[in-house]
Amino acid sequence: MTAELTWNTPMLVSAIILVLTFLGIFTEGVHGFHRTKFAMLGAGLMIFTGQWFGFYGPEQALQSIDWNVVFLLGAMMTIVGIMIPTGGFQALAYHIAEYSQGKLFLLMMLMGTAVTVISLLLDNVTTVVIFGPLIVLICQALKVSPIPYLLAAALLSDTGGVATLVGDPPNLMIGSAAHIDFDAFFLHMGGIVFAAWLTILYALKFLFRKELSVIPESPNFTTRQELKDPKTWYTSLWVLGFMVLLFIFHHALAWEAWMVAATGLTLLVFLVHHIDLDESFGTLEMTLLIFFVSLFILVGGVEHSHFLEYIGSFIQPFVASDLLMASLVLMWASAVLSALIDNIPFTAAMVPIILGFEAQGMNVTPLWWSLAIGVGMGGNGSHVGSTANVFIVTLSERLAKDSGNPDLAITPGLWFKKGTPAMILTLLVSSLMFWLFFDFFAAPIHPH
Repeated sequence: MTAELTWNTPMLVSAIILVLTFLGIFTEGVHGFHRTKFAMLGAGLMIFTGQWFGFYGPEQALQSIDWNVVFLLGAMMTIVGIMIPTGGFQALAYHIAEYSQGKLFLLMMLMGTAVTVISLLLDNVTTVVIFGPLIVLICQALKVSPIPYLLAAALLSDTGGVATLVGDPPNLMIGSAAHIDFDAFFLHMGGIVFAAWLTILYALKFLFRKELSVIPESPNFTTRQELKDPKTWYTSLWVLGFMVLLFIFHHALAWEAWMVAATGLTLLVFLVHHIDLDESFGTLEMTLLIFFVSLFILVGGVEHSHFLEYIGSFIQPFVASDLLMASLVLMWASAVLSALIDNIPFTAAMVPIILGFEAQGMNVTPLWWSLAIGVGMGGNGSHVGSTANVFIVTLSERLAKDSGNPDLAITPGLWFKKGTPAMILTLLVSSLMFWLFFDFFAAPIHPH
């Protein structure tokens, strides 16, 4: 980012395409076109105009894609696709419900713990897709409102995902760009996430004190599902355990994170040889993967036009003068924006700007951590803040429609009253910890 960097046509063209694409992505509820369609259109336009103006082309577009993120997500999705039909997650949820013995806050705490722990390794969308319908069934058996538990599942899966490199897509993007390994990520984020997790649980206990004080009916779990395929379930758990070990040592092995996921998947398909590969790969969320690929191509074009460098040149003096304040501002700004819009495009745009600061010799380490905290916790701020939230809200609306009881729907207003305060509290706790341990967060990362 030099003083000679001047505004030019490639910058203008790439900025217009970026802004229009992001507008299309963020307003999908208005026009009805899926966000991936706009990301694909934006990526295509970026390559065509980049070629025309001479700042970008198909070859650079291919190099802009972070394949580490794409392959890692794809392999983890397939592993989950193999695990879901075994009935293991269902059995776990019913064991939790039985163990809580009608104590509603204990049920919320145990279910929240399960959701958070699973979100450490599997992405939070997958976690709520598994647990959302189970929560509804358990609450119907207890004859209590599922709203507190559904909201807790969304909030705690978003929070749990912040703790690890593989827990949330923005983490993969940040870790891959900044060369942060699995251990370093968990070491820096684990404490903050644990504090945020406790904060959310106690905030929900207070916010839903009326609903949680109800005495539930004696539950009848005679219809609960047993394990349909114990061999596949237990083999998958062993493979996941082995993958955690590999994730811990992946830098020592000189492996990228995708290599660990691919190794785990390959091992699993040989150990459980009866599984149908066509069926397992059919569970891949290709729409999400194409969205990522398109975003990387789009942002790659903006980067090659030097527009992000130009933007960064205005922020750079502020970052250079007060790194702590800049980190906290980034945390809160990225949280607010992630509550209003999707956190993945925001992360994709911020990563090259921070890399630009690093290229100038600045210590950007705390900026990576504050970005991860902000986009992770910020997802809790609204009903559209993360894909997990959107799924939970859709599930509650379907439940309200099917039962004819509108009170079972999680409305934007209800989320604002219950979810937004939880986000603000977690950000306050995160900011306090970040300030107290700033030297720890500012220490440069040296992966081995």
